Amino acid sequence: MNVLSDIIETNNLCQKWRNNGDSIAFVPTMGCLHEGHLSLIKKAQSLAEHVVVSIFVNPLQFNDTDDLLNYPRTLEEDFNKLSDYSVDLVFTPEVKRFYPEGENDVAKIELGGITTILEGAQRPGHFDGVATVVKRLFDIIQPNVAVFGEKDFQQLMVIKQLVAKFLLGTKIVGMPTYRESDGLALSSRNIRLSENERQKAPEIFRQMESIKTAIQAGSVDLAGLEQAASENLSKAGFIPEYVAIREAETLLPPKTTTTDRVVLVAAKLGQIRLIDNLRL
Repeated sequence: MNVLSDIIETNNLCQKWRNNGDSIAFVPTMGCLHEGHLSLIKKAQSLAEHVVVSIFVNPLQFNDTDDLLNYPRTLEEDFNKLSDYSVDLVFTPEVKRFYPEGENDVAKIELGGITTILEGAQRPGHFDGVATVVKRLFDIIQPNVAVFGEKDFQQLMVIKQLVAKFLLGTKIVGMPTYRESDGLALSSRNIRLSENERQKAPEIFRQMESIKTAIQAGSVDLAGLEQAASENLSKAGFIPEYVAIREAETLLPPKTTTTDRVVLVAAKLGQIRLIDNLRL
């Protein structure tokens, strides 16, 4: 397993593979790897001759300084996990080398559209930071395919929009959300939950399941379902930011004829902000 932090060395190694006619699958992460990340790596291994994983906590996508400082960093543990998965390259750039102009002076990529609603509205600039880091990573690695989890559903859509806008040659593959047995979506932030909060956390999944069941039973009062779920989360100790039933393709409020829908939830539990979604 190659571990590189130098951008030129990383680009040269990937170029060598491409010159040999080999394909590259890429899994970008911010570290603190869990089974969800590892499921993406397994998928990547089935899609290309070489697998590259990046571990980089991107400061540009944090609009809360405390969140950035408290984001879990477990690099040695991550290396140990990756060594069991025959990963060809782990790319771990330093912030000052990745953003040589200085992180405060980076010309961010602004895609507009879906980057301004839901997560984009709650975290202004977040998706600009995501698009900027992913574009630079793609430029360095030039992968044939990149694998992302559907747990960050809106982010996945933003990445697809990025690829389309810049005519990038990378195929984007989304993988289903990896969950604990009680329904909690795996997230690096879960390790910061207290024992009591961890017991409450699956309520988000239960509320989404309740919405799905109601719609399958014929309910058309989507606003009422959103409001009920939000109130139930509040009663359970959460501070809901949004419960939104949207068109899966556009994230706009669904038309009456739309059948492909998704419910998206963001809520704080103590100091931890959790997001999740469920296709309906």
